[in-house]
Order: sequence, then structure tokens, then C-alpha cells
Amino acid sequence: PASTPRRSRRRKSVAIAYECGQGDGAEQGTSESQRPRWEPRDWRQQLERIREMRRNRDAPVDEMGVEKCYDSSAPPQVMRYQVLLSLMLSSQTKDQVTCGAMRRLRQRGLTMDTVLQMDDATLGQIIYPVGFWRNKVKYIKQTTAILKQKYGGDIPRTVEELVQLPGVGPKMAHLAMNIAWDSVSGIAVDTHVHRITNRLKWVKKETRYPEETRVALEEWLPRDLWREINWLLVGFGQQTCLPVNPRCNECLNQDICPAAKRL
Repeated sequence: PASTPRRSRRRKSVAIAYECGQGDGAEQGTSESQRPRWEPRDWRQQLERIREMRRNRDAPVDEMGVEKCYDSSAPPQVMRYQVLLSLMLSSQTKDQVTCGAMRRLRQRGLTMDTVLQMDDATLGQIIYPVGFWRNKVKYIKQTTAILKQKYGGDIPRTVEELVQLPGVGPKMAHLAMNIAWDSVSGIAVDTHVHRITNRLKWVKKETRYPEETRVALEEWLPRDLWREINWLLVGFGQQTCLPVNPRCNECLNQDICPAAKRL
């Protein structure tokens, strides 16, 4: 009948996925149905050029990011706690400020017990001027108490449990899994990653929130790049692809970036 082609055209992608699965055996069918998945134009070339621009590793995130803030010689549990704490402090705060706060905390011997014994005013004085420091004093105290009581003085091993801690969001949870547990659970999307991937059109349609961006990126970006992408794009966003007045004339991607200001 005349109506059939019209209907099948509209539902083609679904039909193809099922047809492959039935006809070619399940395993082969799965790979077939995934093959035509969406990918951004020029993304591999853009990625290579960003790597080239980040080769010197001289952005604030490289020198003072979370991975530089904890005491790597501390016992593993203490080290993991310090990673989580530095992530909590880093929210809406420049790396230099987070690093300074962590340095002052570590001078006091940064463990769960020292934090729990500290009164709020002292903790506030030490971490000031991190963004929203008053809220962070409260969250740090609450989270530390939960870690002590519920997790035996360690941090949780899953994203689901981490995001239930006061003051811990998805980006922090994925970074904590990566840095503290050496496990890639997802892409850590902060404001830099969110902004840059939208500018490069690495998302199928524009996303409004970092968590939305994470889901969109994980649909197509090969998993072996998930760990690298946060570090790479954060530094790129601090030095070149700035929030306001990006330095497009210095960017190697200016000829293939959809958002480039042609000069």
C-alpha cells in the first residue's frame, strides 16, 4: 500500500537495528546497528590540535589542579579523602585558590579526624576565599561525618554513593573515581568542558547543563578518551577557549571550529 514507504522511512533507524539483530546473529547485529552512530564533524582533527596546544602542560589545572593538591605519600584512605575534599573545594573556584586552601589544610595534618575536631569558624578561615566557603564548611563537616560512620573512614567506590554525599556533584564523583580509585566511570564535565564541546558542536544539539553534556558526549566519544578529555579541555578553556573573548586567532582549530571568530 502507498502509505507503507512513508511509515518505514520515518522509522527506518529502528527497523534497521531490528533487522540486523535478527538476520545476522545477535553479536554481529549489535555492531552493525551501532556503526552508523552519530559523530561530530572533524572531531579527531580538532582533538589532535587541542592536544598539540596543550603539549606544554602549563595551564593552572596542570600546576594546581586537584591531582596536585593531595598528599600522595599519605596512607591510601587519607589520600582518597584529600582528593574528595579538594574536589569539593574546587567547585566554582579557581585552581590557584583551591590549591592554597588545600595547602593550609594539609599544614594542619589533613585527615577526617582533624576536620571533625575543627570548629566551623576555624575551617572557614582556612578555606576562605574559595567560592561559597560557608556552604562548603557545612558540606565538608557533614560529608566527613558520613564517611567516618558509614564508610569506615574511606570514600565510596561508586558514583551513585558519591553523589549522595552533601556537596558532591556528578563531575566531582567521576573525577574522584578517576583520581582516587583509578577507575573511569564517566566523563567529568565542568563549565570548561560544557562550553567547549558546545562550541565545537561535539553534542548533537546544544546542551544547557554539564550533566546533559556528559550524557551526550558518552554516547559517541570512544571510552579510551574519557579520562583524558577533562584535563585536556579544562586547560584549553583556561588558556585559549576562554568563556569571554576566546583567543580564536591563537587557536589551531580556527579553520574547523564552528564557533571560531574569523579574523
